[in-house]
Amino acid sequence: MQPKSIAIPDDFPREPPVGSVSGVQPKILVRLIDGKYVSGRTEEEIAERFDNCRDLVDQLFVYCKRKLSESPELLIDALLPKVKNAVIEKSWDVTAAELNWIMSKLFNRLSEDLPVQERRPLDSD
Repeated sequence: MQPKSIAIPDDFPREPPVGSVSGVQPKILVRLIDGKYVSGRTEEEIAERFDNCRDLVDQLFVYCKRKLSESPELLIDALLPKVKNAVIEKSWDVTAAELNWIMSKLFNRLSEDLPVQERRPLDSD
């Protein structure tokens, strides 16, 4: 069975995983996949990471909407840094670039959902 194709947006991070190998001689980090040496992530791995990040945006959106409705005085620019720190503390398998992408998409979705007078820009780190 062929995996379904996911359209990954151009702004989704694709940085290679970082690693090192000790020793004096120069080395490169590669893996043997289907008889080929591959450096970095495969398209399937990137698609899986994107799908996980997209799912996390969906889950965090529901959480943030609930928090904002429970506390009407809470502003999006006060809530999102707390959410970001909570994700970092949970040590979920997202890179710093992926987390920034997640937070950007989350901000955009929340901003679209809020009435115009409640929208405030999010300061980026």
